[in-house]
Amino acid sequence: MKRPQQSADMAPEQNGTTTVPTLGFGTYRTGGYKCYNAVKNALDCGYTHIDTAMAYENEAAVGRAIEQSSVDREDIFLTTKIKGYPEMVEYERLIEAAKGCLERLGTEYLDLLLVHWWNPLADMEETFNALNTLVDDGLVGQIGVSNFSIKELKQAMRLSDAPIATNQIEYHPYWGDEELVRFCQDNDVTVTAYSPLAEGRAVEDDVLRSIGDRYGKSAAQVSIRWLIQQENVVTIPKAATPKHIEANIDVFDFELTDRDMRRIRKLKPPFWYRENREGGSIYEARSVLGNFVPDSLYNRIA
Repeated sequence: MKRPQQSADMAPEQNGTTTVPTLGFGTYRTGGYKCYNAVKNALDCGYTHIDTAMAYENEAAVGRAIEQSSVDREDIFLTTKIKGYPEMVEYERLIEAAKGCLERLGTEYLDLLLVHWWNPLADMEETFNALNTLVDDGLVGQIGVSNFSIKELKQAMRLSDAPIATNQIEYHPYWGDEELVRFCQDNDVTVTAYSPLAEGRAVEDDVLRSIGDRYGKSAAQVSIRWLIQQENVVTIPKAATPKHIEANIDVFDFELTDRDMRRIRKLKPPFWYRENREGGSIYEARSVLGNFVPDSLYNRIA
């Protein structure tokens, strides 16, 4: 596959450093050879940012794909995430965990290291002291967080000497904490949107399809474009097939109108998607009934 031009594929400079590439490749729930193959295809297709995490248990596969890719390591922006358990983000344990990530990924440095989530029982000052040490030692280029609230993000920004490069959160046309997004935008923290296709639901959306028809693009491409066209927002779609991997990066040759952007922002999530989320009736029923729900029914409502 031909590698596209990457001039549009980099977020603007912030805090004196270049932050996160506008479009990355996500690897959540992908492992083994499937992950290796997907990452290798993504790099061949022109992605410059690969996102993984300790919790995904696929860092070794990602590392092998990078090692065996035709793309030089210095041309790749590599992100991983440390689990947010209190014992994992203690100073010494975090340093040890980060070195474990480096070993599994087969690299001497990380471009970006995130705390995957925050547990209030942990000591945030100790956590960010460790992250800053990793930056000072040259093992990590930038640090950030994932799934942090405004309150948690404010505390992290206060405690860290190094800038908080990004807050990686779920954000797509059906879901987003607008107050949190605005706070990040106002404070030079890049929003990295995960699940940009709403776990596949967005590809079937009639409004996204109708907008895409005017540009010769799919609903998925419109959803991705909607995100990256916002100020200081980047995204990390995942895909398994070469066709979808290539399509997801083919979003830099069109621009949504202001009306398109407003229509997408007003989209309502499908019933099954909404009710399966935390707080929804189906989610709550599953939480209560648990193993009492027959597998056949569980799979139908999942």
